[in-house]
Amino acid sequence: DTFKNDSLYWSNKSTYEVENGLEGLTDKQTKLPSYWNTAFKKICLGMKVQRGTETDTKWILIDHEASSLFDVIAEDNFTATNITKSKWQSLIYGSSLQENCNIQGFNIRGRESRKMYIRIGLVANDENDCKTCNSCIGFGISIPGCYGLVHKKACGSIHACGNLQNNIAAFGYILVQ
Repeated sequence: DTFKNDSLYWSNKSTYEVENGLEGLTDKQTKLPSYWNTAFKKICLGMKVQRGTETDTKWILIDHEASSLFDVIAEDNFTATNITKSKWQSLIYGSSLQENCNIQGFNIRGRESRKMYIRIGLVANDENDCKTCNSCIGFGISIPGCYGLVHKKACGSIHACGNLQNNIAAFGYILVQ
């Protein structure tokens, strides 16, 4: 819950459990000063999903240049990324996204619903517009489902309406280079 979409950690320069970040890639949450003081040209996103006794970690690489993650995310301005939908879905086996809209990037907000907000990821819907997206994959996600329910996750995939509904939590890794 530390890094859900409305967490202040996305928009401030406070660290979180720095010692956890010094151990390497673990299942311990952390936010390091590199969030606001490291320029990058690529961002590597990873999602680890527990399935019974097995864990599955998948990675994608996005070419994107910025002075820091803080500068891209904290101001709440939308910034597009450009990779395929199938690459986003490859992060979580069994994830399901609706066919249309397919907006991806940083700080995706709903056009008509304040309940839709994704810090990093991709949103989709079944309509010919992006007003009511109710499926997504990403980090810091909040998306409206059917019947007014709002689904929130720090990291994962949500398909909140339709025949292929799923709600898969993941442990997320955000690395920059």
